Amino acid sequence: MVSDELKAFDEIRPYEPDEMKQAFVDLLNDRQFSLVLKGLVPWLPKSLRNALLRLSFIGVKTPLDFQKRFMKPVVQYIIKRHTDGTTFDSTSLPTDKRQRFTFVSNHRDIVLDSAFLDLLLIQAGYPTTVEIGIGDNLLIYPWIKRLVRMNKAFTVRRGLSPKETLRSSQLMSRYIHYAVTKKEENIWIAQREGRAKDSNDRTQDAVLKMLAMGAPEEQKNPADRLRELNIVPLTISYEYDPCDYLKAQELQERRDNPAFKKSRQDDLDNMRIGIFGYKGHVHYHCASPVDQWIDELSDLPKTEFYTAMAQRMDKDIHRGYRLYPGNYIAADELSGTNEYAIHYTDADKKRFEGYLASQLDKIKLPNKDDSFLRNCLLNMYANPLRNKIAAE
Repeated sequence: MVSDELKAFDEIRPYEPDEMKQAFVDLLNDRQFSLVLKGLVPWLPKSLRNALLRLSFIGVKTPLDFQKRFMKPVVQYIIKRHTDGTTFDSTSLPTDKRQRFTFVSNHRDIVLDSAFLDLLLIQAGYPTTVEIGIGDNLLIYPWIKRLVRMNKAFTVRRGLSPKETLRSSQLMSRYIHYAVTKKEENIWIAQREGRAKDSNDRTQDAVLKMLAMGAPEEQKNPADRLRELNIVPLTISYEYDPCDYLKAQELQERRDNPAFKKSRQDDLDNMRIGIFGYKGHVHYHCASPVDQWIDELSDLPKTEFYTAMAQRMDKDIHRGYRLYPGNYIAADELSGTNEYAIHYTDADKKRFEGYLASQLDKIKLPNKDDSFLRNCLLNMYANPLRNKIAAE
């Protein structure tokens, strides 16, 4: 049974082991989910599809079991088909793999940032994966919400009034502290709300303030309030971002119409293309936990503490970038120099130019500004290099 302590988080938390069986039954009975499955395997009748899924679910008792049984092979398939491989550097983490962490990372993909991390942690010998924060703007169907809750996701509420936002942030923060200290789970959360459209990754003070809210009230110092979360700055590096042209398109739409807002369909398109688009090489790099240096900031006033901490975390995240030829080529094109030519070949440049051209061709706008859009794409690939140089 779900404990009374955990029931306080019912509106946002993932499923607990006792709830998994019923959640699975509800998922199979969902008409929209059935239509999704039919689209994936149209040659199988519904009764056989459900029977196979029920058979596969035998022995799945926890969300971690669900991830290993169902999500792990899916993520492995995505890596095989849509990347040139993933790598993971966890050498800066403590050697005791029983410790739990709150990974705060730059944000490249709505779905895969945490999904890749789950697989990489398991492959590296860690005993569990991460619980993840996912915006409720993406949970547009009941079956999606049910599925992500089975997959260790908690809900981040969007589009609230200031008063509702404060309450929601307090609840989420208390849950994150509870998950790390009581449930002994890892957490993944993005360093900012939404992805940086220009890949100029910066940690928002508001994210750190939210994380501090849920600490025990007797802890007044912000450094003490964050320490029990064991925060790890995490860097995600993509050689190619399949959503780069969508981000560039959105930048032009916002430039031309300041009132522009993405639709639900836009969010779904970003999810689909992010998952199934080509990413090249993908690298994850863990910095040392912030507990190793957070005391250096503990005497700062609160108004300065969170800004200083965000800046320090950004340096760690920026140092962790793995750079690819496209990053150097983009920087040289923007500066009109050959400063970084030692880092790429003529073949690299030809490949990158062809990639940019193909991405630009995908943008369909009535007033398409090719020069602006190309510049947006170049900055997306140049900014990780610029930030890494500045951090080092």
